[in-house]
Amino acid sequence: EVQLVESGGGLVQPGGSTRLSCAASGFTFSNYFMSWIRQAPGKGPEWVSAINGDGSITYYPDSVKGRFTISRDNAKNTVYLQIDSLKSEDTALYYCTTGTGVYWGQGTRVTVSS
Repeated sequence: EVQLVESGGGLVQPGGSTRLSCAASGFTFSNYFMSWIRQAPGKGPEWVSAINGDGSITYYPDSVKGRFTISRDNAKNTVYLQIDSLKSEDTALYYCTTGTGVYWGQGTRVTVSS
């Protein structure tokens, strides 16, 4: 079965950094685009990044460009999200998904607060 397990995050101060990880299993990882989607309290889900199968192409919305960096290690079946210069509005539950959005992990929480 397909499994996506996120880790990382937690409580981080404004201006700080954090790195999220997503361990994938149950499918041919290198064949898939992978994405990160977040949902802030009281808001709908928001796509924040995507990466192609071999990691050569990445995508970001304007809201996170310059602060978020997605990467992957296909040998470890893992995708990462590095977040720098954290803002309060980055507080959300962050989900790892396959590029098609068919499979989602359970999510990991990022709370930005001083």
